[in-house]
Amino acid sequence: MSNQIPDEVIEKVRKSNDIVDVIGEYVQLKQQGRNFFGLCPFHGEKTPSFSVTQEKQIFHCFGCGKGGNVLTFIMEMENYSFFEALKYLAEKSGVEIPESNIKQESSLSPESQNILSAYEWVTKLYHHLLRYTKDGKAGYQYFLDRGITDETIDVFQLGFAPNIKDFTAEFLKKKGFHQQILVKAGLLSMQEDNSVTDRFRGRVIFPIRNHLGKPIGFGGRTITDQEPKYLNSSESELFQKGRILYNFDQAKKHIRKQSEAVLFEGYMDVISAHQAGVKNGIATLGTSLTENQAKLLHRYVDTVIICYDADRAGLDATYKAAGALQKAGCHVKIANLREGMDPDSFIHQFGAEAFKDEVIKASHTFTSFYMQYVKKDFNLSLEADRIQYIEKVIEQLALIDSSVEREYYLKELSNEFDVSMESLNQEIQSQRENISISKDKREKNRYTNRAPRFNQTKKLLPAFQNAERQLIAYMLQDSFITDKVQEELGASFNVDAHKIIATHLYAYYEDGHEPDVSMFIEKLADDNLKRIITEIAMIPVHDNISDREINDYIRLIRAEHSNKESITSLKEQQRLAEQQQDPIKAAKIAMQIIELQKQLRNTN
Repeated sequence: MSNQIPDEVIEKVRKSNDIVDVIGEYVQLKQQGRNFFGLCPFHGEKTPSFSVTQEKQIFHCFGCGKGGNVLTFIMEMENYSFFEALKYLAEKSGVEIPESNIKQESSLSPESQNILSAYEWVTKLYHHLLRYTKDGKAGYQYFLDRGITDETIDVFQLGFAPNIKDFTAEFLKKKGFHQQILVKAGLLSMQEDNSVTDRFRGRVIFPIRNHLGKPIGFGGRTITDQEPKYLNSSESELFQKGRILYNFDQAKKHIRKQSEAVLFEGYMDVISAHQAGVKNGIATLGTSLTENQAKLLHRYVDTVIICYDADRAGLDATYKAAGALQKAGCHVKIANLREGMDPDSFIHQFGAEAFKDEVIKASHTFTSFYMQYVKKDFNLSLEADRIQYIEKVIEQLALIDSSVEREYYLKELSNEFDVSMESLNQEIQSQRENISISKDKREKNRYTNRAPRFNQTKKLLPAFQNAERQLIAYMLQDSFITDKVQEELGASFNVDAHKIIATHLYAYYEDGHEPDVSMFIEKLADDNLKRIITEIAMIPVHDNISDREINDYIRLIRAEHSNKESITSLKEQQRLAEQQQDPIKAAKIAMQIIELQKQLRNTN
């Protein structure tokens, strides 16, 4: 496929997109030594096993085995074809690719491509109407009354759908879109008499974009007395509320920079906060935070500040969201919002600086929030309820590993309820012992057949196989070593995949290429070979390896190959002896075979 585009163009695109920067837009990477590590985006894990090397411009997951270069990553991550990945990276880095060289194919179904195109057209239409026409004046005034500036309206591409039954339907019909697709996309609504009407008519529009910035749905808010107050696009292949976070495409760069994300409940909270200078804000789409959304956030950041409404419903939602985030591995903080207020109203009443300093920067720990939150379940004027409350809080404190943090909150309990630190500490130690016993049982169960494990312990490889892998690791970074191996071993590797890799490497260097694992991978079509190569390329190697070490690897590989060939030859001789009815000769040959096999086992 890639040969339709000149190799030099592909290489220019690849070299213009540093793999650490590109993957860093999807995964929170932390440098350890020469490599970067993060949570694998291709399988669920809580301990990072996903490695990226800037020097070699490749990635490899030691958990699920996926690996490759920057193009491979985008293809896997976005479910793109090679051409889509190349075009995306070219646009990202400003490299021009002649359109005649790009094969017009898409990983999306034709229907989804049509829906995507329709949303792009309508987003521009509604935004233009809001900003520049009389038809959008009511929507424009609504945002002005909410304190939203023209600049912010443009950043979020806010719009207005006129209260005209078939305005959008007629607009899209002229653009060549079929009515049935538009109903399925959630832009039009089918009535009982089979007529269609504009789904969002008379509403201000909040375009909902995917992580690449493409509009895939709308949130519409009434500015009159329509019901419901908020209306979302219907779910589709492109638009799934439980997997999308509002404003994630714009917020992710600020999330990475600040190492924190601020989670809001609604569109207007995000928009007001952005205008106030809090640009790392995202929101769910009118639903509770899902497991998928929590995992997505954890890939990008360790700390999430929850800034929901400070009323009873908001506090309940905060507690639920905090649980989902902690389960995903996030550190959770709770914004210090005054009782009964929401973020948008706080900003309007007290200003941007007060919001940043008194609400976001002054966030509470989850434990502090929890101690206040659970009080609603108890009547603390009653002695029995006070005791139950203390016991419930201690259950939470027992989960904290830091003894300093535990003591800090225990002192709060001691002072508030006049209970001695000694008795509180005894209770918490008892709780922690129970947790430890339960944890030990879970650890034992991990090693039973009933406990599913993703990453099985890898069995030790034979010495010759390790030698082949180590030798290929050196060949990938040194053409002179490859020349020596080609001369002395040729294709006489014992593992079939290693034979193929070596043969490709010989051809790669003979074509005049410099050592470059990422480029070498791009020349291969077999995904399994790419995976093996990236795994081997991650093997630590010495900068200056001696000829003696290389010769030792070659000797081990050659001995294995020679013994296997000898065994094959002897088995053929044994078969002939048996055919000639010479049992004594066949038995002698059998003894030779057994001896050679014993030697092979000893060297392995």
